[in-house]
Amino acid sequence: MLKPLSITDCQPFSAEPEAWARDEWMRRLIAHRARVAERAEAFVDRRSRGLKHPVHDFLFTYYSFSPAKLMRWVPPMGVVLEGVAETDLDDFDWRDRREVVYAEGRLHTVESMPPGAVKLAGWVAELCDRIASRPVRARCYGLHEWAMVLDQKVEEVRHQGYELRMSPEDLAVFVRSQAVCCTHYDAFRFFTPVARPLNAFAPTLETRLDMEQAGCLHANMDLYKWSYKLWPWVGSDLVGQCFELAVGARELDMRASPYELRHLGYDPIRIETPEGREVYEQAQRDLSARTAPLRMALRDACNRLLAMKVVYDGAGSC
Repeated sequence: MLKPLSITDCQPFSAEPEAWARDEWMRRLIAHRARVAERAEAFVDRRSRGLKHPVHDFLFTYYSFSPAKLMRWVPPMGVVLEGVAETDLDDFDWRDRREVVYAEGRLHTVESMPPGAVKLAGWVAELCDRIASRPVRARCYGLHEWAMVLDQKVEEVRHQGYELRMSPEDLAVFVRSQAVCCTHYDAFRFFTPVARPLNAFAPTLETRLDMEQAGCLHANMDLYKWSYKLWPWVGSDLVGQCFELAVGARELDMRASPYELRHLGYDPIRIETPEGREVYEQAQRDLSARTAPLRMALRDACNRLLAMKVVYDGAGSC
């Protein structure tokens, strides 16, 4: 039986080419498709019928990686697949999009990374290191979703058609009674104008390296974004694992939101109560702990790509 993929499968350090035997790459291919296909195919089906899902669509609309790319398994740059039969080649629908060599049952890519991807790999590696070096701050209680609807009219609320669990008046009283402390730019930028001054921080694109931290749900969910922005070079195994983590993070995010989603199977985490805030904080810390090894895997993948850039170019400059 093929063993399941583990996070350690995603973090080779060597810049030299690595060979995967047939059993190994087949295990990875099967595991990847099992990990992502259900969510990706469900989104495609909903979109074809004009339907929306307030929780899962975010993973395909806010995040810009297409379902087709997500479901496409590719090995990382620098990996040689062994034991590849000609009948297997139809399964590798990425071959016409990458420069590849196939000979004597061995398949590998020969492309190089464009300068923009090399620069991004260096930046993401630094971001991962900086986040890992900081203490976890886990008492924001998911208030960002509440700050995004503060003092909005019904027709202005993002997820129209879904009721709020509190009246607008009670919601406003609750938000203003809390210490709003969001450090994530991509959450903060969606705060309503009246909510922004309530935040203890004013994060920007330029402050990401200085402000993002491992307790932040969105910083953890964004591992998916950074991994797919470095696809196909990091390979699909890491992207799929980051997607799986993002699914769980998004579900936690919306369970703690002010939206009523029980009819979709999401019991609320009532952060408007002390008990609910305690539940959320523990869930936030659990998510941070699950994210930590993936963040290091992404950092190592970035560093490996940078090392391979040096080896392949023979120049030493990135």
